[in-house]
Amino acid sequence: MTSLPGPEFEALIRPHVGDPLRLHPVGRGHTSDVAAMAHGAHGSFFVKAVRNRPGGRRDSLVREGQINPYVRPISPAVRWRAESEDWVVLGFEAIDGRPADFTPGSPDLPRIVGILNRIAAVPLPEIARDWVETRWDRYVTDPSKVELLRGDALLYTDIQPDNLLIGADGAWAVDWAWPTRGAAFIDPACLVVQLVAAGHTPGSAEAWASRCVAWASADPRAVDAFAAAMFALYGDLAARNPDAGWLKAMAAAAEGWVVHRGFACSSGH
Repeated sequence: MTSLPGPEFEALIRPHVGDPLRLHPVGRGHTSDVAAMAHGAHGSFFVKAVRNRPGGRRDSLVREGQINPYVRPISPAVRWRAESEDWVVLGFEAIDGRPADFTPGSPDLPRIVGILNRIAAVPLPEIARDWVETRWDRYVTDPSKVELLRGDALLYTDIQPDNLLIGADGAWAVDWAWPTRGAAFIDPACLVVQLVAAGHTPGSAEAWASRCVAWASADPRAVDAFAAAMFALYGDLAARNPDAGWLKAMAAAAEGWVVHRGFACSSGH
């Protein structure tokens, strides 16, 4: 949202931020109802909040808070939590970073790979053991191949320029909106589609993915199944949201990838 909630929201976070409280919205936080920087006597914080209603957004923010202790300092630390009848809020440490540049020749590419390798090195926390990755299951054409997407790696999956931030003092993966447990290659595979969408050839994108430790042990059959599922997912989303140009671009990128891997696909979109 571009506007900010009123006095009740400010009263909820004031004990954590301090006075004089200053709030201004920021562009990050597509999975939240409020994304803002908050400044006060206790410091500066990135504030992410959702309405306190049962469902996906609340569950997502709760899960983001739960995983945070295990993914620091890859992710900025949650410094405080607040909840009322109307709101659930996380206050993150403020960092100084810009969206990563995914385009061919970008000097950010090695650091992007570095972020994914840091994520791959995080042991699966016990809290995430039941968070099985199933989002692509319905798009796997051969049900027998769904098991190829299973595994015991902690997955981030929300790989995109706005979520990988580059700064003078570090690089971060932010917005851990839905961490899951699955096959380790899935994060580098998500990177492949993003790189193709940013202008890389599929071969170049896979070459960058090959620098990710989680890619090295990937079963080619699993990568093929995931690539086809990714194309089907984006094709479905693009068909249901015809005005969303970015979805069409992602579907085209995924299609280019599956063709590069040597099998045809048909979208009907």
